[in-house]
Amino acid sequence: MGSWNFAFRNRESHSSWREFVAGLKQRGLAGVEFVVSDDHAVLRAAVREVLPEAVWQRCYVHFLRNALDYVPPKADDDCLIELRWFYDRRDLAEVNRDLAQWIAKWQAKYPKLVNWVEDNIEETLSFYRLPLAHHKHMKSTNMLERLNQEIKRRTLVVRIFPSPQSCLRLVRALAVEIHENWLEATRYLNMDHLREHKKENLNALAA
Repeated sequence: MGSWNFAFRNRESHSSWREFVAGLKQRGLAGVEFVVSDDHAVLRAAVREVLPEAVWQRCYVHFLRNALDYVPPKADDDCLIELRWFYDRRDLAEVNRDLAQWIAKWQAKYPKLVNWVEDNIEETLSFYRLPLAHHKHMKSTNMLERLNQEIKRRTLVVRIFPSPQSCLRLVRALAVEIHENWLEATRYLNMDHLREHKKENLNALAA
């Protein structure tokens, strides 16, 4: 598993990611409407090509980390804190109103940051197309990273697997367990909210 992962990471080209996403579709992946990732250019291109119907969301956590590259080491904390607050607004109208105020406030002091935010922040606001109840979980890759952490924790307990197949059996069982928990126990993403949200949008368009 380790050698396969290393090999894959060393050929993260557009074609390799396209093959990966296309392989998921061949194995039954369907109905994808929303994809969340960091700003990975070749992955984005592969998603656009193989899943053209899906909306892309740039992880806001990674975006805020990237913002640090556009401010001096001793930048005013309030500037970045206020930028973080945009992701707690109830809707896009609130974001656009407050973003205009933020730009006016910090343009003179941090022009490099403000220009970069103006050019890129829209990619991080796609989650506002979803129902409010889904915003918390779909604006970042945290959900995926927690899954990866749990897989890492459980595989480290075993430490040595007799074969790649035995490792895959454990990972598959864990993935099924977490999937069922999301759907049935804690209702991590209640699809009823999404169905109602779509219905409201259709009614608004028909009005």
